[in-house]
Amino acid sequence: MTWHMVQDADYMTNGSLDVKSDLEPASMKGMRLRDLPSHVRTTEKDNPVFGFIKRIITRCSYRPIIFNTFKALDHEVLKDLSEVLIGPIYTVGPLQSLSNNLALHESEGISDIGSNILKEDSQCLRWLDSQNPNSVVYASFGSTTTMTNEQLIEFAWGLANSKHPFLWVIRPDIIIGQSAILPVEFEMEAKGRGILVSWCPQQKVLNHPSVGVYLTHSGWNSTLETISSGVPVICWPYKGDHQPISWWSCYKWGIGKELDIFVKRDQVEKHIKEVLEEEKGKMLKLKAMEWKHLADEATSSNGSSSLDIDRFIDYVASLHHVENGLTI
Repeated sequence: MTWHMVQDADYMTNGSLDVKSDLEPASMKGMRLRDLPSHVRTTEKDNPVFGFIKRIITRCSYRPIIFNTFKALDHEVLKDLSEVLIGPIYTVGPLQSLSNNLALHESEGISDIGSNILKEDSQCLRWLDSQNPNSVVYASFGSTTTMTNEQLIEFAWGLANSKHPFLWVIRPDIIIGQSAILPVEFEMEAKGRGILVSWCPQQKVLNHPSVGVYLTHSGWNSTLETISSGVPVICWPYKGDHQPISWWSCYKWGIGKELDIFVKRDQVEKHIKEVLEEEKGKMLKLKAMEWKHLADEATSSNGSSSLDIDRFIDYVASLHHVENGLTI
C-alpha cells in the first residue's frame, strides 16, 4: 500500500482534499485525499499514530484475522488483503444479524447481545409507530463523535427545513466543552415533526418501517446495522475510518449521499429531500435493500459468515494441545 504523506499543512482548505490519491489497492482506486482515514493524513513523517498502524499491520500479517463484515460487501478489500496477509481471514458479520439468526434457531437471549455504552430511550419507538412508512430521518452520530454548537445548529436547520419528521440523537457530551444549545426558533419550526433523545435502540429504530434515511457519522458498527436494515444513508464522516466508510457507502455500495466536511444546512436539507422525495432516492433504497438481502444470506445457516464462524472454531480447536497435564 502507498501511504499518502500530506505535504502542505493547509491541506484542509487549499483544495488538496479533493485530489485523488495514488493508492495501489484496487479496492481504493478513485479515493480522494479526504476519503483516507484521518489518522493517515499527516504532515509528520514520524507521526506516532501513523507508525503504530504500520507496526500493527506488520505484526498481523502472519496471524488469523477476524473481520466484522461479509464477503459480498467487501470482496475487493478482502482480495487486496489476501495478497499481503499470510494468515487465514475470517469474515463473520454483520455480527448483530448473525446473533439474531442464532437466537431464532438456538437459544433465546442471544439477540440481546449488543455494544451500547449509553442508556437507551425506547419511547421513540412508539413515536415511530405513528409516522408514515419511509418518511422519517433518523440522525445519530455515534457514541464518540463531537462537534461545535455552530455545526449542531446547521444540522438542526437542515432537518427542520426539510419538512420531514425526524428522530435525532443528541448525546449530552456531543458539543465540545459545553452543552448543546438549539435556537428557540428551531424548536418552534420543528414542533410536532421531530423528537430529540439522548440515545436509542438503534437497530430497532433502523428496522422500523417508518425510517427512510439515516444521517450518520459512518462508523463501522452503525454502517453494518444500516446495511442489515436496508436503509440509505447521508454521511458526515467524523474521524478515523469514517472517511473511507463514507466513500464506500456513497461510491462503491451505492447506498448514500455525502455531506461536505464543513456542514451547511442547505446541503443537509437538499440531501434529505433527494433521498426521501426524488427518483435517485428510490434507487438508493433499492440498492440498500439488495445489500440487506446479501447480508441476510451471509448470516443464514449456510451463508459465508456462518461458515467462516465454523471454520474459525475448527481452527481454534486445532491449536489445542496438552502441556503439563493442562489443555491450553
